[in-house]
Amino acid sequence: MNDGARGVQGVHSRPGRALAGPAAVQARLRLIRVGLWLVALAIAARQAAAVLSRPSGERLTDLETWTGPGGVLHMTGSLYDADRFTGTPFAGLVLKPLSRAAEDALGLGWTFGTLLLVAVLGWIAARALPKPVTRRTALLAAPVAISLLMLSLPVRNALYLGQASVIPVLLVLLGCFAVPGQRRAGVLIGVAAALQPTMLLFAALLWLTGRHRAALSGGVAFVVCTALTWVALPHDSWIYWVHHLAGTGLGANPSGLGNQSLHGALLRLGLDGAPEIAVFLALGAAVAVLGLRRALRYAEDGQLLLAVAITGCVAVAVSPTTWQHQLLWVLLAVIGRVGKRARDRYVWPVAVVLVLTLPAKALLPNMAVVFPLRDNVVLLAALAAACAVPFLPRSSPYFRAPIPTAYARPVPARWHRVPLLPFWRRVLNRPNLLLELLLIRVGYSAYAQVRLGVRGERAAAEDHGASVDSIEKFLHIDIEHWANQNVVKVGWLRDFFDFYYESFHFFVPLTILAVLYIRRPADFRWGRSALGFATVLALLGFWLFPLAPPRLMPGLHFVDTVHGVQDFSKPDYGTLTSVTNQYAAMPSLHFGWALWCGIMIAVLAPRWWMKALGLLHPLFTVSAIIATGNHWVLDAVGGATVIGIGFGLTHVLSGPRATLPLPAEAAEGPPTGDGAPPGRDAAPGGATAGDGTAPGEERPLAPVAADEKPREDGDGAAPDGGDPPAAGGLTPDRRPSLP
Repeated sequence: MNDGARGVQGVHSRPGRALAGPAAVQARLRLIRVGLWLVALAIAARQAAAVLSRPSGERLTDLETWTGPGGVLHMTGSLYDADRFTGTPFAGLVLKPLSRAAEDALGLGWTFGTLLLVAVLGWIAARALPKPVTRRTALLAAPVAISLLMLSLPVRNALYLGQASVIPVLLVLLGCFAVPGQRRAGVLIGVAAALQPTMLLFAALLWLTGRHRAALSGGVAFVVCTALTWVALPHDSWIYWVHHLAGTGLGANPSGLGNQSLHGALLRLGLDGAPEIAVFLALGAAVAVLGLRRALRYAEDGQLLLAVAITGCVAVAVSPTTWQHQLLWVLLAVIGRVGKRARDRYVWPVAVVLVLTLPAKALLPNMAVVFPLRDNVVLLAALAAACAVPFLPRSSPYFRAPIPTAYARPVPARWHRVPLLPFWRRVLNRPNLLLELLLIRVGYSAYAQVRLGVRGERAAAEDHGASVDSIEKFLHIDIEHWANQNVVKVGWLRDFFDFYYESFHFFVPLTILAVLYIRRPADFRWGRSALGFATVLALLGFWLFPLAPPRLMPGLHFVDTVHGVQDFSKPDYGTLTSVTNQYAAMPSLHFGWALWCGIMIAVLAPRWWMKALGLLHPLFTVSAIIATGNHWVLDAVGGATVIGIGFGLTHVLSGPRATLPLPAEAAEGPPTGDGAPPGRDAAPGGATAGDGTAPGEERPLAPVAADEKPREDGDGAAPDGGDPPAAGGLTPDRRPSLP
């Protein structure tokens, strides 16, 4: 073995890092499990505290409007007189005693009761994952599912506004996965439909999957509950079912952004009256037919939880009104597996989690051209899950073994403890473009919100500006006023720097990222990580050291060439004060990002003239930010510092940047310290991955027949030692055995 290979081997075989035995693996899993449950408990406590810490007059606003003096559920007239209650009459009949109990407990009962229901819902969903799933996996999945549910917008909305939308979802999951007997399961789904009529679609799913008795029981339970409510509340039942056509038009404006259904989307697009109703009925019927067919297909495949989630997404789309607290079904659709490659496997779940936890404006830019997408982003996610997303069947060879990711040969580090995170290996495959764009957009949105949120006081920012000016004078680098006054006198130079300041800040870094993504995927990840670390560090600077730029310093007579003349008599005199933090000057990310661009070009460009040309960008940028009065010289020093720390953190955490090996090393294949055979990881530089494929190519897997089922041992256990197939598994006739 040559010296280079020995160096690589030394990275894997560090002293004291023996191969972990079964006991160590079990201990590590127990530690991870405890950590996940602690995270779930912390999130639940945070959500409860956010609700209960409100003043008594504001706590559970919607609930108090139901139960307070003259509240909806205390009114002697109709439930719908106040135009606030949007549920079915049966829901009003059931919620009266529940809401009175919550009122007596000052909201504690309602809040903690809702959290308990969410925890039960997450546990059932984790146990209903498609087989073969081990008990260990379910125990790890449960706290993750509960945490995601707690963070989701529907649950947060239900907690803050006192909604009961978690109950129908829980009733359906109990009926499908927990309650034995077809009649009992059907009754639970029928009660859920009495609370939310579109839940009747689950009775259709039961019928299609051969559970006729459960489907009939569900229909009968729905009819009985609704009929009893007609007897108890005839006036309210007439208003809901006849006058408002199953609740359509009750509550908030159905064309508002809160109504994430096809009906709401069509109203927002400008359709109205009979044409809108006709289009809605046609689209709703098409979505219902296509969605139920897909749900049946995945139910027969043994993925019953996915089938239930798809049916719920259909209910979200076809309901006349689907408010934010009724959208949990979309989140449950993350359990579907999408993509043959390992690098694509995370796109769908990450997209759904972001859609269900972040506001739409954080996902899409504030541009008129994307308003139709942004206004209906949750509906589009539901429609995708119901009708379009190609979830993998269990018979697919990629269901449990996606095409693996190719990794670069580790490079020996100068220091013994580098990398600190050995699992952060250099990936050779090109990352998924949609996932990268989504994460970049969300990351920038978070950066912009934090940057805007850490506003500094004007007095403190000006004091810091005076301090910076004094330091620069002491160091004899106070060239800002001289540069600003001389540039103002030369019209074409002023226009050039104004244009450069406004135009190249985003364009050049995005262009470099795009080129790296296409030509150098491994270096794309390296550069992206360094840029991300630097940006996060810059946020700390904005928070700890608010600084007025030269153009906003009274008495220094700077000319703001970009933003125009400032009115220093106003408390907030910055032209863009309402949309950005004018005191986020230290460090200068204008120069920091430009320096990152110059470093990337200088390191990776193949020609000397390209490297020299790349270094002109940070030179022009630092000239522009100083000449236009937008930054001090020390701001540029701060920007260079955070960029240097960003590259340093990337190096320390993940090791040196992977370089192409010599042909002899590539042919030998990277040695591994975990007992894997040579050639398991793809080597760069055109080396094969041990199976005749190049690093970026897909590795063919042995095909599996479409009707092949996962092998089970004689005792019914799955091949990997998991639990035997439960209620959602496949029966000999390939129908899921629903309770």
